[in-house]
Amino acid sequence: MLILDVSLLCISTAFAFILRENFEITVPRFLEFVPYLLATMIASLVAFSVSGVNRTIWRFSSGPDYLRVMTVVAAAVVGATALTFAWNRLEGTSRSLPFIQLIFGVALLVGARALHKISHDFRQHRKAFGAFLQPASPSPQIALLVVGISKLTEAYLQAVSELAPGRVRVVGLVGSTDRHVGRLVASHPVLGETEELESILDDLEVHGVTIDRIVVASPVQSLRDPERETLLRIERSRGIRLQFLVQDLGFSLEKPGAVSHGKRNRAPRPSDSGSQNVSFHIAPETLEKIARRRYWKFKRGVDFLLALSALIILSPFLLISAACVAASIGFPVLFWQQRPGLGGKPLRLYKFRTMKAAHSPDGTRLSDAERVSRLGSLMRRLRFDEFPQLFNIIRGDMAIVGPRPLLHWEQTEAQSARLMVRPGLTGWAQVIGGRDISSDDKAALDVWYVQNANLRLDIEIVLRTIVMVFFGERISARDIEKAWCDLGQSGIARRPAGASIKTQMAGFTAQAG
Repeated sequence: MLILDVSLLCISTAFAFILRENFEITVPRFLEFVPYLLATMIASLVAFSVSGVNRTIWRFSSGPDYLRVMTVVAAAVVGATALTFAWNRLEGTSRSLPFIQLIFGVALLVGARALHKISHDFRQHRKAFGAFLQPASPSPQIALLVVGISKLTEAYLQAVSELAPGRVRVVGLVGSTDRHVGRLVASHPVLGETEELESILDDLEVHGVTIDRIVVASPVQSLRDPERETLLRIERSRGIRLQFLVQDLGFSLEKPGAVSHGKRNRAPRPSDSGSQNVSFHIAPETLEKIARRRYWKFKRGVDFLLALSALIILSPFLLISAACVAASIGFPVLFWQQRPGLGGKPLRLYKFRTMKAAHSPDGTRLSDAERVSRLGSLMRRLRFDEFPQLFNIIRGDMAIVGPRPLLHWEQTEAQSARLMVRPGLTGWAQVIGGRDISSDDKAALDVWYVQNANLRLDIEIVLRTIVMVFFGERISARDIEKAWCDLGQSGIARRPAGASIKTQMAGFTAQAG
């Protein structure tokens, strides 16, 4: 599909050249055109590979996919123009050629997808989809997987996007053949085959994504025996509800024995077993006062400029690090986890991979000590694995300084006040207590930062972070006590009676301020 997309863009480029020359092509003019054609090929290979537009299944393409194709074609045209200018200052290349190329490129790539979709729909003799679906209102923020790729799948995905935006999140799809693995259906990735469903769930759990429901868009009778057994085993062992669309819509008279409408009963995680003692409540008038501060807009602008500058300066080191990770651990070189961001909105936090696969070839889950590599330990020690989060900062998902984003099962409603600002690459809780203080103390430090953030404090946090990288973490008992005292005086929260600062660090020394 990548070769096909690149070929279509090159064809449109050649046609634009022929049209620009008024169909009068000479050998010297063609030789002058060749560098621009090669530059187009190189730029389109990079643009299409990075964007992933070639992974879209054409018969399921839609408006957002066409817009994405337009954007990527424009990027490829700009890249081709820049490469040719760097090579020969566009000598012999008409300045109007890129504009004509853009028009024909968009028309050809989008038109090919649209025509394939129309022809597929015509062959199937199906009526317009979506109007007959009346799904019940789901619970907020339900994460689900869709099993099966068909027209019903497409209709369900469209219904979710139109009728349940923000309430139902489709994490991905599971197909019945490996031909579609890694490609996209309505911008949702195909994660694997049905028989691999358990390993898919394990991998998602490593990334901080917990699946609440599995929606089966294929008739039960069409599933192979191993696929049915996998679905039944997952429902029994993991307590994930199965939903069969064909039966729910009344299109089948047979009842699937695997359907379960009972409530999910999942064992709590270790981090969930300990109850949170402190609830941080900020009065509405204080919230309004904090939100009106001009510093947040100034901070966002500074974060963007600093992150962009750091990304440009550090790009050689990032490429070297990526190559080292690929050589020592393998692909992919980046690891992502879903965590609550600003206002609790999910964000994908990126890091360099420091661990090998979470499971051995026989499916046994490995411990962190078995998975971490020597290179990974060094990168964690120097915090270099966090640098891909510069992209999160540029996008506006994160800030350079702010509360560190937690995993979704660690972030409680009682401590949601720390989500009032963008999460940070580093934060007050990290430079004051690090990993070895209680969750209540971390939350107190984060909420204190939300209340007192300013330029001087952010600079202090950055400087303390540099010291921490070289000399290790230390706990400042006085700063923790000050945070609790200030929060108590503001009526936001009080420290539980008998609570103390805990550390597991050998040779711990509490330092003042």
